[in-house]
This record gives sequence, C-alpha cells and structure tokens, in this order.
Amino acid sequence: MSNPPVALLAGATGAVGRRLLEILLARDDGTRVLTVGRRAPTVSHPRLEHREAALDGFSTVLLDCRCTEAFCCLGTTMKTAGSRAAFRAVDLDGVAAFAHAAHASGARFFGLVSSAGASPDASSFYLRTKGEAEATVAALRFPSLAIMQPGLLRGERAEHRTAERLGQLAAPLFDRLLIGALARYRSVPLQAVAAALDVAARRRDPGIIRFGPAAIEALAGVG
Repeated sequence: MSNPPVALLAGATGAVGRRLLEILLARDDGTRVLTVGRRAPTVSHPRLEHREAALDGFSTVLLDCRCTEAFCCLGTTMKTAGSRAAFRAVDLDGVAAFAHAAHASGARFFGLVSSAGASPDASSFYLRTKGEAEATVAALRFPSLAIMQPGLLRGERAEHRTAERLGQLAAPLFDRLLIGALARYRSVPLQAVAAALDVAARRRDPGIIRFGPAAIEALAGVG
C-alpha cells in the first residue's frame, strides 16, 4: 500500500490558506498536512502538524521533511506591511524561501497564489513583486506548477479591510464591465481559489499553468 501524500502549506492562517487547509484535511486519501509559519492554525487534526518558523527559517525547520506537494498562500498588503521592503519580505522573499524548501523536500507539485496582472515588468510595485515571485518559483522547475492569478478575492476574512469590503460589495457590478482583456481582473471567491489549488494538485498537469478568474472557477467547479 502506497504512503499517503504529504502536503506542505505556507500561509495556512490566511484567507485562502485556511480554506485550503480544510480541503486538504477532508481528502479521503489520508493526506498528511505540514504547515509552516509564525502562527499555528487554530484547528487540530491527527494528520496535521505545524512547525513554527520565521520567513527566513523555512529551510531549517523543513530540512528533514519529505513531501509530495506544496502550496504557498503567503501574502500581505502594503498597509499591513508598512513599507515596500516589508511587503517584499513576505510576497517575494518569503515565497522564494518556501519554494526552495519545498523543492529540496521533493515536492512534485507547487501551487502558488499570485495576482491578476502579475509581471516582473509591471509598472505597479505590487504586481511587479508578484511577478518576480512567480518567476522565482518557475525557475525551480517543479514538474507541475499551478499559479492562481485571481482579481479581487471575495469572502469573509479574519481581519477587517474596509477598502476590500467595499470592493467586494461593488464586485458583481464591476465584473460585468470587465470584458475582453480586462476579464482577467474579475473577482473570485476565496473558496474557489482554495478548491482550484486542491484540484490542480491532484491533477498534477506537467509544466507551468497560470489560471485567471474564469479558469480558477472552472477548475473549482463553480457555476
């Protein structure tokens, strides 16, 4: 009998990560989940283990780990980070550190939550940082790499973000106005992103695949 999958998860206490953790623990294949970060998930489960580490300590705490898949749901905001340097420390350096640790641990699949419009050449600091993170992960050549590029994320969050809350309320109207090339900025439910990551990991299609809003919802079976 083959050993059950082992999934590494960074960002398990975030909006997408919390939902993905629930999905992984609900799998019927006995998947073991190892979360890593400064805060442990609030849930407990016999197949769940947490290792506490700062962003620059991922490789150390995961040194003895072997995994089959890894998911990176790390992300912050400029307001929370407080500066561009602090933002990059999470959304670029933290992502890179986790990806390198996952690669060293044998991950055959890597799922990354990024953003619509992400590009290393973007004029926007936020999108440029996200694009640089994507490029860093892609350079590691995981056999299967799924990059989720949602627009605005819809759903309840643990923290209160007034601007995002207002954006969510207006999203149904604005989504209808985003057509053609602008459709990639449409809003996506948080649960759909988490579900899409799970499906992509189980499918494990070879190469690098980027999923925009419509593709995320299709993969997650929304609509």
